[in-house]
This record gives sequence, structure tokens and C-alpha cells, in this order.
Amino acid sequence: MAANPFPSLRFLGATGTVTGSKYLIDTGRRRVLVDCGLFQGYKMFRERNRAPLPVRASSIDAVVITHAHLDHTGYLPALVRDGYDGPIHATGGTAELSGLVLPDSGHLLEEEARYAAHRGSSVHHPPMPLYTAADAVKALKSFKVQEFDTPFELADGIEATLVPAGHILGAAQVHLRIGGLGLHFTGDLGRSDDPLMKPPRPLESVDVLVTESTYGNRTHPDTDPAEELGQLVTRVAKRGGVVLIAAFAVGRAETVLLALSRLLAHGGIPSVPVFLNSPMAIDASHIYQQHRDEHRLNPRDFASMYKLATMTRTADESKLLNLRGGPMIVISASGMLTGGRILHHISAYGGDPKNAIVLAGYQAPGTRGAALAGGQRTLRIYGEDVTVRAEVAALDGFSAHADSDALVRWMQSAPKPPRMTYITHGEPDSADALRLRIKHELGWHARVPEHLETISLRNPK
Repeated sequence: MAANPFPSLRFLGATGTVTGSKYLIDTGRRRVLVDCGLFQGYKMFRERNRAPLPVRASSIDAVVITHAHLDHTGYLPALVRDGYDGPIHATGGTAELSGLVLPDSGHLLEEEARYAAHRGSSVHHPPMPLYTAADAVKALKSFKVQEFDTPFELADGIEATLVPAGHILGAAQVHLRIGGLGLHFTGDLGRSDDPLMKPPRPLESVDVLVTESTYGNRTHPDTDPAEELGQLVTRVAKRGGVVLIAAFAVGRAETVLLALSRLLAHGGIPSVPVFLNSPMAIDASHIYQQHRDEHRLNPRDFASMYKLATMTRTADESKLLNLRGGPMIVISASGMLTGGRILHHISAYGGDPKNAIVLAGYQAPGTRGAALAGGQRTLRIYGEDVTVRAEVAALDGFSAHADSDALVRWMQSAPKPPRMTYITHGEPDSADALRLRIKHELGWHARVPEHLETISLRNPK
């Protein structure tokens, strides 16, 4: 008689790519999902968002989310719309930030569908959004807030604990207990030297580890990204230019504002107008202020950051920035140039060599940000080819992800090796480079799983 395959772990996303995180645990009696993210980047990955989920949404008993970024939460509205009616467990910070991120995602998807209908450029007739803002609002009603370091029942026979991960506000590692087995998901691990967030909690004893590998094949530069930014701002301001900073609205915008306020205070940049042109980033700042125990910022930091910038909320205010000219600094989303107000600013200012575009962090392959960082100087924006003559600077040091060295050091903190480590949430080169480091430097069993692969947690291989 064949052995009972349960409990099992199935990789529904984040294999071969840094997006689409979804991990299904099946005990034979209960199914739970860790993360429920959107695929982003290359079209071949984005098309997976339109494919039916490999399991019925209604067959899932519980969902737990590591943090609020769309590659970990962005499929939740579709999951709920398609029949999932259980709880969505998350920390308070993640729940609050998701309240900003998910409706905004639905709104942008609706805008894209309307644009495709106008242009006649969609394969769907009529063009339909993946989900709507209303779907997102409905999904938010299912969130159930959990405290860090407090075990709770995720489903019958599965206990979960959320452990601080750094990275952004509310971000958690997810530790599951299934019978006597410990299964641990890193989510996205933060940096020990992050100026905004506290470091991730060290790894404890686990049987199976599922780790991210976004920076698995590289280390962050030794140079100070704030100093690099200061030199660029000074250079561009002298020539009367505009500095466009593409920053994730949740987490990165705060880091960039902090760097600019400290630079100004110490004479590292000239006094030029700064605009935070992202309603989501403005709202996120208030949430960060309400969770001061999770980050390094004090009230004086907040006061300096938000005194520095003019907050731009309305579309009309955003359009006026495109007429204003330099010198000025505009911080806007999205961080990988996949949508949002930053694209309008690039259309307005990207063609002038006296201006500059700053990419503040990781750029997923297949995005406009990755193309620009890789040297491409023509971007397709809203159906038009925009030639970029502005200076382009990719400041990788602003990333909120642990790099390869930090990931290995974090793993070394474990009292004993896991029985198996699965490397996910990374491009193929990155994931395999981390696998080799884990194997040769730590002597652990590790491998990179395939998309939709199912492994037995009784005998992980």
C-alpha cells in the first residue's frame, strides 16, 4: 500500500520568478494558502493571473499573508471573488497597508481595461480587469489581525506564528506547526542595516524552510545609496533639471524621504522643492506613524521627512507638476514603472538630458524599470514610444531585501539544519546561486522547486 502523501506542499507561484507567491499546504483534511500574490513582469508570467487557480478557491480553509506588497497579496480579490470565504490572517500593519494597496490595484486594473477597450489592444473582448476595486474592498472584509509571536490556529491541525521579517511595516515570516513538523516561510526578509525597518528575527529550528532569493546571486553595494542620491540631486539641480524617483509607495517612498531629509540637514543636497506624488505613499506614512514599535523612526524623523515634501494627492496637482519644470524632485510610484503617475512624469521629462530618473530598488525582469536599468532608452507608455534621454541611475542600495550574504548569515543562526530548504521568489540565476551557497557553505540539503510541483512534507526531497 502506498504511503499517505499528506501533508504536502505545492508551489503555486514564485518559482522561476520573484512574483506570484502562493504556497498551498494540504493535510488531507485541510488546505491553507501562504501568500496569494500577483504574477508581474514578463507577459508569460502575467498570463498566469488569468489562468484558473489549480485548486478550487472554495476548497481552501485559510490564508495567511506575509506582507502587503502585491506580489504577495495581489491575487486575494480574485480568490475571494471566485469563492474563497475563509479568513485572511495577517499582522495589523499588513492588514492596514493592504487596505491601501488592494483597492488601488483594482482601480489600476480597471483603468487598464478601459484603456485597452479604447485602443482595441486587448485579447479579451470586451477587455475585462482581472478584478475590480469593489472585489478588493470585499476581500479586505476577510482580514483577521494576528499579533507577532502569538501562535494561533490556522486550520484544524495547523498552528501558525507570525515572526518579524523587517522589509516593510507588518512584514512577517510564517512559521507553521503541523503535528510535530515545523514548516517556515521567510516571506521577504529585510536587511539588518535598513535605515527604516528593524532587522528580521533569527531563524529557529525548523524541519522545512522555504526561503526567498531575490538577491540570491549578489550583494548590495558597499557605497551609501543616500550619498549617491545626494550627488545625483546636486548634479541635476545645478543644471536646473528634474529628478524623478520611482519608488514603491509602501516602504521605499519612506526610505527615500528619510534619506533626502537627512541629506538636506547635513548640507548634502541643495534646497530644492520636493514633491511626494503618491496618495498611497502619503496614506502609508500615517500607518507607519501608528506602528512605531516596528521601525527605527522617531517623531523627529517623521517631522523632518514630511516637512521636506509637498504632498500631491489629486490628479490635477499631479498634472501641474509636468508643467512646472526644474529644479525639483518628484517621488512617485510605481517603483518598477509598471503603472501609476511616474509614467506620466517620464513622458513629460524623460526626453530632456538635463533631467534624471532614479530607480530606487529591485527591478523585476520584464518590467519597464528593468528595461531602463538594463540600458533600453525607448519605453512604451500608454501606447506611445517615449525616448529617454534623461540620466538614469539604478540605486540598488535602497533595496529592502536581504542580499545573498545576509540570507546565508541569517540561515547560519539556526540551531540545526532543516531537513530540506526550498529556494523560491527569485529569478533562475539568483535562486540557483543561493542553492549552491547553501549547499557548499552550510552543508544543507537545498533545491529549487518547479512551478506547480508538489512535495511530501513527510519526506521532503
